[in-house]
Amino acid sequence: MRRIEKMLFALLGEIDKFENIIPEEEKDYPTNFERLHIASCARIGYLMGEKRGVDPELAAAACALHDYGRIITGKQTDHAEVGYGPAMEFLRRTGLFAEDEVQQIGIAVKNHSKKSEVGSPLEEIVKDADCLDFHQYGYEMPREEQKQRLRDMLGDKYNG
Repeated sequence: MRRIEKMLFALLGEIDKFENIIPEEEKDYPTNFERLHIASCARIGYLMGEKRGVDPELAAAACALHDYGRIITGKQTDHAEVGYGPAMEFLRRTGLFAEDEVQQIGIAVKNHSKKSEVGSPLEEIVKDADCLDFHQYGYEMPREEQKQRLRDMLGDKYNG
């Protein structure tokens, strides 16, 4: 089994641990959406990694983990920063990634909400995958920087 599959299985297990700690009605996004978002962002990230010359498994892992802060708190507010340390601890526990890879993924998690700032190629994949995934499920992009990122990816097809 490839390490991305192992990491995804472990991450879905983490969601199971946190699922009943915070009542569903207090979460900004339902737990089932979080599961869906993790899996689809990972797949989008893998494909973007292949296209952009970034290790696809590293891209998939960063995309899958980017909302870890929201998973452990149930809240959207400041979830990128909140998830930074815990996501790195989770990665270290899995033993699937070298420390330099853990650091790269952690920075991508921490910075993924800064959609108007340009970061590393890995960070940019996470930002793009996040926006594209929300769009494909019909979620509204509330911030102009998210809408601009979608326009940059989709061109005239996105009118948001």
